Amino acid sequence: MEDYERLKQLVEGAAEDVAKATGGNKAAGTRVRKAMQDVKSVAQELRKKILEVRSEQPPA
Repeated sequence: MEDYERLKQLVEGAAEDVAKATGGNKAAGTRVRKAMQDVKSVAQELRKKILEVRSEQPPA
């Protein structure tokens, strides 16, 4: 699923800023918080889509 790939890219893309934020860089911390908000959003969409797929399948 493309949402899952996007989720992975968002997390991987934040890695450098996480390291910088840990070192005390406040701007990097702001970027990490924004990236995590995007991760939350994409994860919620992925969760909804998975539930839709599951409900479309006949019971086993």
